[in-house]
Amino acid sequence: MRTPKPGPEAERDDRAALAVWRAAHLARNLSATVEQSTSAVAAPPPAAPPSPWSPFRHRAFTALWVATVVANIGSWMYSAASAWLMTGLDPDPLAVSLVQVATTLPMFLFAIPAGALADIVDERRFLIGAECLITVVATIFAVLVWFHLITAPTLLLFIFLIEAGSAATTPAYQSVVPQLVPREDLAAAVAMNSVGINVSRAVGPALGGIITGALGIAAPFWANAISNFGSIAALWSWHPKRDHSSHLPSERFAAAIRIGIRHARNNRHLRATIVRSTAFMLFASCYWALLPLVARQQIGGSATLYGILLGAIGASAIAGAVALPWLKTKLGPNHIVAAGSIGTALALILYGVARGPLSALAASTIAGASWIAVISNLSVSAQYSLPEWVRGRGLAVYVTALFGALTLGSAIWGQVARVAGVPMAHFFAAASVLVAIPLTWRWKLQTGASVDFTPSMSWPAPVISQSVDDDAGPVLVTVEYRIQETARDAFLDALDQLSRERRADGAYEWAIFEDVAETGRFLETFLLDSWLEHLRQHERVTNADRVLQESILRLLRDKPLVTHLIAAHRPRK
Repeated sequence: MRTPKPGPEAERDDRAALAVWRAAHLARNLSATVEQSTSAVAAPPPAAPPSPWSPFRHRAFTALWVATVVANIGSWMYSAASAWLMTGLDPDPLAVSLVQVATTLPMFLFAIPAGALADIVDERRFLIGAECLITVVATIFAVLVWFHLITAPTLLLFIFLIEAGSAATTPAYQSVVPQLVPREDLAAAVAMNSVGINVSRAVGPALGGIITGALGIAAPFWANAISNFGSIAALWSWHPKRDHSSHLPSERFAAAIRIGIRHARNNRHLRATIVRSTAFMLFASCYWALLPLVARQQIGGSATLYGILLGAIGASAIAGAVALPWLKTKLGPNHIVAAGSIGTALALILYGVARGPLSALAASTIAGASWIAVISNLSVSAQYSLPEWVRGRGLAVYVTALFGALTLGSAIWGQVARVAGVPMAHFFAAASVLVAIPLTWRWKLQTGASVDFTPSMSWPAPVISQSVDDDAGPVLVTVEYRIQETARDAFLDALDQLSRERRADGAYEWAIFEDVAETGRFLETFLLDSWLEHLRQHERVTNADRVLQESILRLLRDKPLVTHLIAAHRPRK
């Protein structure tokens, strides 16, 4: 779990302070997004906030966390040089913003396929293989920098390639966090992941500047390639326990993607998180994309100043992460995100008016604390909204929306800066962040925290009179209900909720029909792709779904009648 980034050749005055990173690299920061504790169901006496350090009680988490911090420090070293170098290769605002586009676009393109892989393959082996490939690409990158063969197009190409590797591993890394710590430590674990990202962001650029001055421009790129070995070693030594033991074969890749997208579309908890994250990232992407130009053109500073501004963002984010558990008990996730959005707007305004280092430093300090407040709550909200069977794909959809907004926002603000100037781009973005708060307020965060996503295994096995091939389908399931006379409205309301559960678990073409000849008789129908998919649906029903289904049973006069029909195909002659 590293934060890979690009890097071209070095100019001597860039060497001193390779302290740069580049707005684009926010992607990485993002992927390891943080969150603090959402276990804010306080007991009657005011409970002390959960300790942010609790995840370190677990050896596997600690080992992977340390290895990730080391890998991310290496990544920030060379990403800093890359962003700054682009301002020298082509200072056009749109060209500079394309660095972030190249960083975030792979996540937008590849996160969902990667999430499907995370759910259907062994995550540990997948991550080890992917990290080895990333290390090979990073090594080739270092060799090219060593021989001064990097140009602006090559820079963007290697950014894209390394970030494609990051996109492949991000959903898997996020989905294994619940395997590293128990549920009560999950929010703190996500928060500590973010702290690690910000520690590396505060240290990496400055360390990159030091070793560049001492060893040359290629040094940060070699450091990045070498630093990834720690992640590989930590993953190699980790042997997770498998809590589920499905007797069904693994899902096929294309079907897994389709089912994952269908689940995300019908998961209201995840959908709310995606709306809020998109609204924030679309506008917060402005300062990530344009920060190199603020440092170089607006203030007239050097790479050292750029590194200091990035370090200030990282340092204030660390401080903010430590304070998040306390803030959570006082404000709750929705108000924290609103406060973080207001802080981001203030930071954007300060970046816009900055003409000297102090105002830009103040903007970076506010930006870092605000960033952690928003991203951490969004990240935990996404984690809490998903059952285990679809966690990788659900997080991939969330990450895709996140990075889609970053990619689009980076391109938009680069173009606005080209037309109206860098300061006006920041002012427009600040106004947009503020407007987005009331417009998205009805989508609440972390509503899945109290939902029991444990598989209930409450559905009995379907009764069949003949063998059925796994691939046979589509399958039509019908459920016949006879309801009490006064229960019609309550029944239809409950069925509306049940329809989302059916679709989230893999069904499509859901419908409810009322018998015009017999009062109180209803027929529910839905389709699944195959018989095997229906068997998987049995395993996906959670305790929360079971509670809903039991509430429907109380509205009935008789037990519902379930039938299973498979599409009939004439045998070939």
